[in-house]
Amino acid sequence: MSQDPHQQSVTQLSQVAKLLQSSYADKKDRFANAIELLKSPDKVLETELSITLDDGSEKSFTAYRSQHNNARGPYKGGIRFHPQVSLEEVKALSTWMTWKCAVTGIPYGGGKGGIIVDPKTLSQAELQRLSRAYAAWLAPFIGPWVDVPAPDVNTNPQIMAWMVDEYQNTMLASANLSENPVATFTGKPLELGGSQGREEATGLGGFYVLESLFEEIKKEHGWKVKSDVTIAVQGFGNVGYWFIQHAVAAGYTVVAVSDSKGGVYVESGLDAAKVLETKQQTGSVSNYTGKQISNEELLTLDVDIIVPAALEGVITAENVGDISAKVVLELANGPTTPEADAALHNNGVLVVPDVLANAGGVSTSYFEWVQNLHGYYWTHQEVLAKLEPLMKDAFTEFWQTRGEHKVDGRMAAYLVAVKRVVDAMLIRGRV
Repeated sequence: MSQDPHQQSVTQLSQVAKLLQSSYADKKDRFANAIELLKSPDKVLETELSITLDDGSEKSFTAYRSQHNNARGPYKGGIRFHPQVSLEEVKALSTWMTWKCAVTGIPYGGGKGGIIVDPKTLSQAELQRLSRAYAAWLAPFIGPWVDVPAPDVNTNPQIMAWMVDEYQNTMLASANLSENPVATFTGKPLELGGSQGREEATGLGGFYVLESLFEEIKKEHGWKVKSDVTIAVQGFGNVGYWFIQHAVAAGYTVVAVSDSKGGVYVESGLDAAKVLETKQQTGSVSNYTGKQISNEELLTLDVDIIVPAALEGVITAENVGDISAKVVLELANGPTTPEADAALHNNGVLVVPDVLANAGGVSTSYFEWVQNLHGYYWTHQEVLAKLEPLMKDAFTEFWQTRGEHKVDGRMAAYLVAVKRVVDAMLIRGRV
């Protein structure tokens, strides 16, 4: 993130508070106190983890966990391994996770963790040692009803499996294990209590939002059938791939896609399966048959919807004037800077924010947690059947709030989320 992300989250909260304060006229002071508390995480943990490398030397890594707010349920959020992890980043991401959980109505608060490390520089054995060191350090501060971590950037089900095992061993050693340990982490392998449908959940959740959006704005834009809608997707990782696959299967025209090495544009539309095959065989979607484009060019294509599904901060004050799409559907976390957000709204571009559009992942993590706590497991079909109404109901509330308050998309989602969290804090008597 190019600027202080935590300050960005505080600025957003202050904007929402101004719009909400009239709803709390009889609780003015308590509301103000709640907003003030929400500007900072409940707890921020930081340490230095030391592991033995394969050559016998010792190396230290800075690690964090931010626990933002638990008024609506346990803290929930991913763990990322990345060289640019910072204290301000995890504080911001934990704040945004609070809103993401609240906007979909699932009973969690927000958390986020990370280690400053480039995992590509570690062997598999070293990566396991680091993952276990992190879980052992964090063990007293997490649990099924306290804080439920998950995978994030550069972490995966295998890393969650190591962390679950280390958490279980640590808590058993201290005679402090009272709940099913696998319920403490989500995004686990299926063999260790993971949920069916988790791999595709974020992209699929974004697709369900797209389906709801289409029904609301098709008349406004003259769309008679889904093939009338042209879409460009920046990012072909897990999220982008599943979104494209479901969108194409439903009849939408995805005309462009990119990855870290570049992109491709095909006016008549892409074949999702063939794009994946090209990526697997050549290492990049840019080798798919069509016009080669850059990631920057993709965002400015003359299409109906652009879907940033990879990096943070890609839509900025510098390029926002070149965006001609009618809709920005955010599947990445924080792809639009505040300056660009305001400009998009002024230009009549609808932003469906990340806290709603990419909430399918955390929603399915919630399903995994519920299954772990009860010790039974749903089929793939059952999981998707639960995800679809959850995402579509969240969209409906977002859309109604947007119309009622005459605000931009991000503010509409935040109004829903922040009100739910503030109400929980008031009901609990925390303020």
